[in-house]
Amino acid sequence: MREVLTPTEMAEADRRTIAEGAISGIELMHSAGSAIADEILARYPISATVHILCGPGNNGGDGYVVARRLAEAGLPVKIWASAPPREGTDAAIAASEANMSVRPLAELSVDPGALAVDALYGAGLSKPLGSLEEEAFAKLRDAGAIVVAVDLPSGVSGDSGAVLGAPPTATLTVTFARKKPGHLLLPGKPLCGEVVVADIGIPDQIVAGLNVACFENDVGLWAARFPKVAVDTHKYRRGHVGVFSAGPSATGAARLSAMAAARAGAGAVTLLSPASALAINAAHLTSIILRRSDGLPEAVEFLKARKPDALVYGPGLGPQPETGRFAVGLLKAARGLVGHIVLDADGLTASAPFAAELFAAAREAEAPGLVLTPHEGEFGRLFPAIAADNSLSKLEKARKAASVAHAIVLYKGADTVVAAPDGKASISTNGTPLLATAGSGDVLSGIVAALLAQKMPPFEAASAAVWLHAEAARRFGAGLIAEDLPMALLPVLRELAEG
Repeated sequence: MREVLTPTEMAEADRRTIAEGAISGIELMHSAGSAIADEILARYPISATVHILCGPGNNGGDGYVVARRLAEAGLPVKIWASAPPREGTDAAIAASEANMSVRPLAELSVDPGALAVDALYGAGLSKPLGSLEEEAFAKLRDAGAIVVAVDLPSGVSGDSGAVLGAPPTATLTVTFARKKPGHLLLPGKPLCGEVVVADIGIPDQIVAGLNVACFENDVGLWAARFPKVAVDTHKYRRGHVGVFSAGPSATGAARLSAMAAARAGAGAVTLLSPASALAINAAHLTSIILRRSDGLPEAVEFLKARKPDALVYGPGLGPQPETGRFAVGLLKAARGLVGHIVLDADGLTASAPFAAELFAAAREAEAPGLVLTPHEGEFGRLFPAIAADNSLSKLEKARKAASVAHAIVLYKGADTVVAAPDGKASISTNGTPLLATAGSGDVLSGIVAALLAQKMPPFEAASAAVWLHAEAARRFGAGLIAEDLPMALLPVLRELAEG
């Protein structure tokens, strides 16, 4: 159940399910409302009044089913409607079955700490909330009401997670069949509270037939492709990663990346250091190989001699144009010699003036696979037109960028999106603010490179790296700094190996 369905895809899943005759529309609505009622009865077996806020569409229809089920269970219920359901619809049937008095939403009155069910609009809303709904939600906030949302808090876009007005903050959201992008993307994600996915009778084969290309980023998405160490392996068969270091005043970022690559399973890691920084790097390294590299000719000499499986370029190198020109030259020179290049940090910012040349080089025959790991600011510099298009969600922006760049784009944040040029995408489910610390991104680039070096496919490698990175931070807990992350990977990696 890790597919993520847009509201349009969910509507099509409903339509196909009904068309096949396995279940009718009103039966789907009964299942949805019953699932919500069951969650409420399990969590809030209370005697105080439950306020059900119903809209005119199917979301409101679910609300009428919830009202009937809770009333049958003995709870006092009040229904408040923004508008009546349209005649002849499943929602109208559900309203008649409830057989309860319905009050206008404008007259909503709730006691402090009351329980409310938001069944106004859900995932399908594509325009801002009206004043009637916003006033109702303001009353819920003023009363400190506990809110259970049907599908999505009304006012959160199911497509993008955009906030369309002032939606309520739900303690619990019950959605159906699969999650929607709005459950996972900011700024809507925290408004959803705990998200429960209810099975309402839509068959898995119906969802499979939609050819969904977006997924929750969890272990099941990539576990089958995660590297396994063979009995007869040796260090270079486990993958060789090269990491480019900056000069003496900025060597730490590259070492973080190199150590992360080693911890994430690369059999050999070489730090390519300018002569001026060899001594300081040598003083901090033991298992990492150190090699002098003062320019592109020496770097190419290393590539030809060692044919590393993956490279990391960018951490600590500085945003000056020379860094960007080197990145383009490296991508071209590495054709047929290197499997993948992870472009991170300053490598992204410095490459922005040369983006067209960089992306063209990524499309050339035998070019290394390119993985870009931008945060919000770096994304805006590298893809200014895409970033400026406010009609696009983060998911859509990552997909467009991946297509333009012919690269895997790992668009970082608390809702990290990984996108491939073919449109396949994953959205992070375990992001944590603990990673908001200097150097954590350098560690992530090293993990990505290590998994690529071990022949994990690039989309799965980037998705796995995002999950590992966040999981290590979550388990370490408060006080985390970037230097802790490579060692914090160990328990997570061991569990994966044992599993």
